Amino acid sequence: MADSALTRTIAIANQKGGVGKTTTAINLAAALAEQGAKTLLIDLDPQGNASTGLGLEVVARRYTTYDLLFSDVPASNIVVQSAFENLSVIAATTDLSSADIELMSRARRTYVLQDALRQADIRDQGFEYILIDCPPSLNLLTINAMVAAQSVLVPLQAEFFALEGLSQMMLTVRELRETANSGLRIEGILLTMFDRRNNLAQQVEADARGTLGDLVLKTMIPRNVRLSEAPSYAMPVLNYDSASKGAVAYRELAEELLEKHKKSVKEGAV
Repeated sequence: MADSALTRTIAIANQKGGVGKTTTAINLAAALAEQGAKTLLIDLDPQGNASTGLGLEVVARRYTTYDLLFSDVPASNIVVQSAFENLSVIAATTDLSSADIELMSRARRTYVLQDALRQADIRDQGFEYILIDCPPSLNLLTINAMVAAQSVLVPLQAEFFALEGLSQMMLTVRELRETANSGLRIEGILLTMFDRRNNLAQQVEADARGTLGDLVLKTMIPRNVRLSEAPSYAMPVLNYDSASKGAVAYRELAEELLEKHKKSVKEGAV
């Protein structure tokens, strides 16, 4: 069993939709699990696409993230083992759409998810990684994810306006570090939908690395048809087409993060 103190909780967030956020949540979780890391994916997006992409049909989602936040159902009943080894899921449904309104009335409204994840029956399951797929907005659900997490992974589409929305995300992380989660940091900026043949994509990469330096991860996720097709078969691209460029890229991402985390543990920066 993993030491709960060494569990890495990463919020995957970008207030802009269509940047590969859920694709990254599904496939990074699958890649970490494939590497042997016991992983939990929490679907915090009311659209529930991460749940669907891992094969959890809506009718089978008896308990969901909504129950984790607002009910007394034991967390061990809400966590579901997926069809993939080492990978568990807390699914979402449209019930989560009302969560922002319900959270507003809570005294500790930005700490609800953090409190839920501190339950013994979550800690005792020995997850090495908890990934949180956030909604495509900076709402209270996303804030809850960032308060509960150690770091934020930001998928950034390689397109013209890519960097414009990033400043608000960075500002939000800075504010939360000062007010609610002093240990929060940027896990990395992940360039997605990258096409090396496209001059604009190369310029976006150059601008991002020039502005943000080492915050931009070495791994980049390419435009890949298999990545787009995999969700319709309710599986990660690693299982749908293991040799595809998308699968290779997400394995590289998992390896990059695992290596970084091993280094930080050795340096005492858990």
